[in-house]
Amino acid sequence: MRTVTGPTDHVVVVGAGLSGLACALHLLGAGRRVTLVERDAGPGGRAGRVRLGDYLADTGPTVLTMPHLADEAFAAVGERLDRHVELVALHPAYRAGFADGSSLDVHTDGDAMEAEVRRFAGPAEAAGYRRLRQWLERLYRAQMRRFIDTNFDSPFQLAHPDLARLAALGGFGRLDGRIGRFLSDARLRRVFSFQALYAGVAPARALAAYAVIAYMDTVAGVWFPKGGMHALPRAMADVAAAAGAELRWSAEVSVLERSAGRVRAVRLASGERIPCDTVVLTCELPAAHRLLGRAPRRPVPLRHSPSAVVLHAGTDRTWPQLAHHTLSFGAAWERTFDELTRSGTLMSDPSLLITRPTTHDASLAPPGRHLHYVLAPCPNTAVGPSAAAWRDLGPRYRDSLVAELERRGLDGFASGIEEELLVTPLDWTVQGHAAGSPFSVSHTFAQTGPFRPRNLVRGLDNVVLAGCGTTPGVGVPTVLISGKLAAARVTGGGGRVPRAGRASYRRPSTPTGAGAHDPS
Repeated sequence: MRTVTGPTDHVVVVGAGLSGLACALHLLGAGRRVTLVERDAGPGGRAGRVRLGDYLADTGPTVLTMPHLADEAFAAVGERLDRHVELVALHPAYRAGFADGSSLDVHTDGDAMEAEVRRFAGPAEAAGYRRLRQWLERLYRAQMRRFIDTNFDSPFQLAHPDLARLAALGGFGRLDGRIGRFLSDARLRRVFSFQALYAGVAPARALAAYAVIAYMDTVAGVWFPKGGMHALPRAMADVAAAAGAELRWSAEVSVLERSAGRVRAVRLASGERIPCDTVVLTCELPAAHRLLGRAPRRPVPLRHSPSAVVLHAGTDRTWPQLAHHTLSFGAAWERTFDELTRSGTLMSDPSLLITRPTTHDASLAPPGRHLHYVLAPCPNTAVGPSAAAWRDLGPRYRDSLVAELERRGLDGFASGIEEELLVTPLDWTVQGHAAGSPFSVSHTFAQTGPFRPRNLVRGLDNVVLAGCGTTPGVGVPTVLISGKLAAARVTGGGGRVPRAGRASYRRPSTPTGAGAHDPS
């Protein structure tokens, strides 16, 4: 594995999102001095928090999977995630509602999910689910260490027996076709293939290997941190500070001072100069390229994932049919992905993610009130409406979205709203996200693994990248891995933590946590 050259005693990490915080913890554990600089007033990056009156809303991801990856970062400095963040295992992980009025609880426990599939679609589909689950587990084992949790220096690293195992599992076929080998019910196939949207690719065109995301969502378990997802980066920042990191908030980097192929110092917009031996840039790729003075050449331009409109709504009521996470599918499916990724039009029959964090943490809202997070995928600004167009389009789309929620059974949603915030591709653009998408560079084959933007910078000996735009990719688990891989580029270590030093996050044999069986 290639590493940065020269001294690495003092590392400046730019950006205190999940990847930057994970990187900082791994660097601290390896004995480096770390200065973490963040343009915002506190940690989190995408996983931030906003106050809406007396409501506290997460601004980014709402689904936590693979918490052992966060625990690895804590373990690097001798700490444990469960000492700082209270996690609740979600049962069900999701509730899926369909246009025909049917609904399905998605359990990560195999026996519970098999029973639910049998109730929902009959014994043949239940048997298919069991085979699908086994395939997902094998797919995960074939990919994780060799193709996800690894630093690539060359495509030739793919030439490994694990590649043959992945091919034998059908990983290079199409996702929807492979899922269809196990399940014939179109509704069930959606539950195990909608995750391709996270990767920015329609299931009909996505590699079957991307079903590893479905493994994380439907097999490995889904958790909720008390205090909301922002509790995770906040705890990581606190532990990093206790381990010796210098945390600099409201500190925007304006210039990287370079000489002889190395960055010698980071200069802040305030004019302050921070000398350093090594720099890790975890900011958005366009911001990193501006600081570096150039973007790497690629045969074709980078393609970005679809964007999203998010409605944060603090309400005086809730609806018993909602779980902590509810997937509300429209009748359309293939057309939806064509609208999002090709024609660039808003979903004519939307599929939505509705998250109600107050299901498991009432403190996020005033007494007797509830918080709802409604995510509607939409085209990014490269293929759909421009960022500027969303100034007028946003309020109209908000109204149509609320009307659609009411049509789907959330009666009185509009009148129940006390506080709200609408986030559109215009807002993502203002925050610096390329193509107005918070989901960064899509996971086409040409933008995955060794073909994804690399985390070493050609021409500079001591600069490393981290975050969802580089390896291994988009999502909470992968950005945590990205921070660890960036640290390994500095320290030369593999970044792996002995299991004896980790907390255990396994699915309980029986559901636990407040409201486990009563999501109302």
